[in-house]
Amino acid sequence: MILKPFLEASRIEAGCDEVGRGCLAGPVVAAAVILPPNYSNAWINDSKKLGKRQREDLIEEIKEKSLAWKVAEASVAEIDQINILNASFLAMSRAVQGLSIQPEHLLIDGNRFRSDLQIPFTCVIKGDGKFASIAAASILAKVYRDKFMEKLAEEFPHYGWEKNAGYPTKAHRTGIETHGDCIWHRKSFKLLKDQLSLDI
Repeated sequence: MILKPFLEASRIEAGCDEVGRGCLAGPVVAAAVILPPNYSNAWINDSKKLGKRQREDLIEEIKEKSLAWKVAEASVAEIDQINILNASFLAMSRAVQGLSIQPEHLLIDGNRFRSDLQIPFTCVIKGDGKFASIAAASILAKVYRDKFMEKLAEEFPHYGWEKNAGYPTKAHRTGIETHGDCIWHRKSFKLLKDQLSLDI
């Protein structure tokens, strides 16, 4: 199924999505993508429905064919300070601000968004499976974050981040139980607090 190229063809729309909200470790990463109004690619889809190789094969295509794109993040410290939902909004706002073209409208994956950006937006539930620009943003954000966590795993090998990207898998939780948490863990997350309290 080919995803919709736009909500309204007469304006410059940027699709926005984030990755990593449910993780116990690492930043939350967002991307914003402006695709040409006539863009079509049957392979562009929700990043979660694509294999790793498919996502990586699409990266250069998205970067080359996009009118503008940007990946941004909110740090672990920011997540702990303002909570993961607001940090996700912050990462998406930063991605939009980093675009080389100012969008006239934003297509946001999910059911809510808050920002200081003076740009109107439309929230689209499961938008990464409906609009190509949101799907493209989800692919950019996921590939960026997966590679980021794989790199961190070289320095912090106890948690299996090269495989779980910081999500609370059994291997990750076993690593916390055995070795404790580290500077990249989100201290404010209840699941992490519960895990650490069990280890005391």
